[in-house]
Amino acid sequence: MTGRPAAVAVEYGGFAGIDGLVVLGQYGAERWESGVLTTPEPLPGVAEARAKLPGVLDAAGAPPGTFVEDKKHALVVHTRRCAEPEVALERLRSIIAALAERTGLALEPGRFVLELRPPGMDKGVALRSFVDERGERPSAVLFAGDDLGDLAGFDAVEALRADGVPGVTVCSGSEEVTELAERADVVVDGPAGVVDLLDGLLDDGSS
Repeated sequence: MTGRPAAVAVEYGGFAGIDGLVVLGQYGAERWESGVLTTPEPLPGVAEARAKLPGVLDAAGAPPGTFVEDKKHALVVHTRRCAEPEVALERLRSIIAALAERTGLALEPGRFVLELRPPGMDKGVALRSFVDERGERPSAVLFAGDDLGDLAGFDAVEALRADGVPGVTVCSGSEEVTELAERADVVVDGPAGVVDLLDGLLDDGSS
């Protein structure tokens, strides 16, 4: 489950040959399964925001290093490459929020990013929908994340636990997003820590 396009996640992860794997991209708007990608048509608001965003950034005096990632169903303004990423992010926040309101999109903040995407798309909704479609209660759920957009997934795990489904939340730790570490059941050292955790779980399951 990722905010990236599903096909990008499959390519980056080398998942194409893994049978039974489901990749939910764009916060659940896209689905890749058994080599088949299912993706809806982008909402009109995304096209409108795409057309207006360059002018909005120019008018706001976006600092050098600001760039836009076009994810087809969403647009992401990045400030990581700016000399002062946090200052740049705060400088642009209100004007990007105004564009989101005008185009009917939601504004999702993250690590030095402001994402414009259709409302109702989040990892919590995607996780609950995926669990519900399975038709039977899962034996357990593990959700790992590293950014603010993953908090909705943490909420979903906690709701599932309240319904009696065992679940654990894992933070891929960094100094940039402390909110996740404060909420997580387990904090590991970055992506490599997540891999080590999963390897350990597999080893325990096979012993």
